[in-house]
Amino acid sequence: VQLQASGGGLVQAGGSLRVSCAASGRTFSSYSMGWFRQAPGNEREFVAAISRNGGSLYYVDSVKGRFTISRDNAKNTMYLQMNSLKPEDTAVYYCAADQVGRNYYASKWSHEYDYWGQGTLVTVSS
Repeated sequence: VQLQASGGGLVQAGGSLRVSCAASGRTFSSYSMGWFRQAPGNEREFVAAISRNGGSLYYVDSVKGRFTISRDNAKNTMYLQMNSLKPEDTAVYYCAADQVGRNYYASKWSHEYDYWGQGTLVTVSS
């Protein structure tokens, strides 16, 4: 599967942004999916994950209550709605697909993901 992340940009603190991840192929619904981010000078970190049927959602504590992950299997697309953005959310956001998809589980570990998108830059100004 090929993944294409989009929707990044510059937003003021407190603002909102939605990033998307479009997948090629006909097997998108079989993958668990995740969002990771990497800020300059930092390691890539987990942000959110969603099981293949959308039944289970996972978030890193720092984004709980502000970010919402979702997917539309009919459109082969995953989303990350980001509200109340903070300068510390500034990073390149990557989407990833785990080919060992499950209905009620999605991994928080980057090494368990098999496919990665190219990333989209989100910059939050103070």
